[in-house]
Amino acid sequence: MEVKAQLNNLRRSPRKIRLVAKLLCGLDVKEAENQLKFLVKGSTPSFEKLLKSAVSNAENNFGLSKDNLYVKNITVDEGTKLKRWLPRAYGRASLILKRSSHIEMTLAERVEGKDRKKLEKKHEIKDVKPEEIKKKEEKGEEEKKEPSFAKASAGKEKKEMVKERETKEFVDEKKKTEANQGFLKKVFRRKSM
Repeated sequence: MEVKAQLNNLRRSPRKIRLVAKLLCGLDVKEAENQLKFLVKGSTPSFEKLLKSAVSNAENNFGLSKDNLYVKNITVDEGTKLKRWLPRAYGRASLILKRSSHIEMTLAERVEGKDRKKLEKKHEIKDVKPEEIKKKEEKGEEEKKEPSFAKASAGKEKKEMVKERETKEFVDEKKKTEANQGFLKKVFRRKSM
């Protein structure tokens, strides 16, 4: 079984990253971790992070053991380039490309199916006793049968409050329109003079 992990838009050039990628291909996961610890390259921290991500994907999603995994393939593709300009002699400008890269790491098993853990289903329904279900249903029916007077009175109060708000809004709108009409009369008087 193969497991993949991706790292997109890493701000380093693909040419420099491929040096580390070629070194890691074909190594066991533990050997690759050891290589990355002592390797002095700028992209090693990002490779360590990517390797940890791929191993955790294998363990959590597919139930594979870390001891049985190796780095099958690493592909490094070119990402977007940022274009910048540098002033040069005689009023010229030279182009600077700030490159980025996409890395995809593929892990595979050395021995197929060795030390594979069985994954439990997340949405499994636990066994519930029928007595508990009946009790819950009875409690729910009792609550439905007994109407509470507090709820009914609260509903009446809400209706009254809504009516009051509506009347206030209507009165406010009426006042605004009257004020606007008075203002318009003054404006028209000024212009006609």
